[in-house]
Amino acid sequence: MREHTIEAMFRKNREGRDDADQQAQRRRLLAAILVTLGATTLPAMALDTGSGAPAVPPPALELLVLGSGGPGAVGRAGASFVVLVDGQARLLVDAGAGAFVRAGEEHLSLRNLDIVLLTHLHIDHASELPGLFKARAVSQRGPVQFRVFGPGASRDGTYPSTTRFMDLLFGKHGAFAYLRDFSAPLSYRVSDVKAPDGRPHVLLEQDGLSVTAIAGHHREAPAVIYRVDYRGRSITFSGDIDPQAWPSLAAIAKGSDLLVVNSVVLDPPGSPPQLYELHTPPRDIGRLARDAGVGQLLLAHLNPAIDSAHDAVLASIRASYSGPVLFSEDRMRVQTEVRPVP
Repeated sequence: MREHTIEAMFRKNREGRDDADQQAQRRRLLAAILVTLGATTLPAMALDTGSGAPAVPPPALELLVLGSGGPGAVGRAGASFVVLVDGQARLLVDAGAGAFVRAGEEHLSLRNLDIVLLTHLHIDHASELPGLFKARAVSQRGPVQFRVFGPGASRDGTYPSTTRFMDLLFGKHGAFAYLRDFSAPLSYRVSDVKAPDGRPHVLLEQDGLSVTAIAGHHREAPAVIYRVDYRGRSITFSGDIDPQAWPSLAAIAKGSDLLVVNSVVLDPPGSPPQLYELHTPPRDIGRLARDAGVGQLLLAHLNPAIDSAHDAVLASIRASYSGPVLFSEDRMRVQTEVRPVP
């Protein structure tokens, strides 16, 4: 209620102001106000501070949900997130269908987006990559270079490595080879993440930003769990994981300010049996969040079954975990600045 009241007070200042930099400034002020009120999520609309207002430092690490849904066409975009570092969109985590549109609706500046983390190569996590790459390319005239991380190939060859996946899309003979010099010179470096020893591995360290990964498990699909750290704040992304990946998630998520977990199934026997070979039920999500000591829990990759059972899902998680639990929505913003007092 407080969020929407604050929006209404300043809505008139939005008229005719769609510049991305002005919107970023409004969001930074709204973030500061909501943090003061004890809120940790931001609405899509934000404030205009006016030309004479003092600059408000942006959050060190902020999450924007581009897509909160899964493979079904049920009104949510497919799984996709952007991590903002000091107010700038820097990392893309997964790229499900509809993420391109949600980025446009947010008037999100992609000028500094240069790191891509793919949890696995299912369609609802990777299909929007060409559109987002092109949007990034047309956002500036200078060269664009991406660092792309994702899983290696499956042993049976069903799933390509991320290197091969990118080559099929953007390589010399790829489906979208033209994009390499369509608007701005576009290049990328790909790393196939391999962490067979069950320990987190640092993938990238850059100006205080750290990306760590550990092998996940999503039945036959190679998968990766990621953690992003910056200036003492952290976000962990589970991706789709089955029970074999629970120890890995607990290890890498230890002490995270925010844990993003895909919530697809109800507690047994509420969902089809085969889905428990692919996903994690609410009671186990709660236990994992408790054991990892995370500050907040964001449930993502939602579907109608979860949407219609919020109370039951929350009660199941609450049996183990007492921290804030959020159900994701497209275009939701989540702060890492406020950590609940134990």
